Amino acid sequence: MNNIPVLNGTNFKKWKEHIMIVLGCMDLVYALRFDHPADLNETSSNEQKFAYEKWERSNRMNLMMMQHSIPESLRGGITENTDVKGFLKEIADRFAANEKVETSTILNKIVSIRYKEKGNIRKE
Repeated sequence: MNNIPVLNGTNFKKWKEHIMIVLGCMDLVYALRFDHPADLNETSSNEQKFAYEKWERSNRMNLMMMQHSIPESLRGGITENTDVKGFLKEIADRFAANEKVETSTILNKIVSIRYKEKGNIRKE
């Protein structure tokens, strides 16, 4: 868990990669791999109860670990989500736009740099 970097808005890919590795090693990816099981009732089998409890635990642990690695200032803009898939999708949607802007900015800087024959580079 200490290997998960704090999400800061510019490191989403790295953050997600580390989260997935840690959750995979801890065998907690069940809630990310499977949809929420049907609610339990009195006729639910032991297998259905086991699957439901396993999904609930995995979902709860995933949310706690993700929220722990996101600063409160960033968490404020994310809606309270009880489903880890929805939570992760919302974070991805929010930071995908930031990555596109950052990529565009870097490309614009690269394009605007010109080589001068004196051996150095200058901006136009």
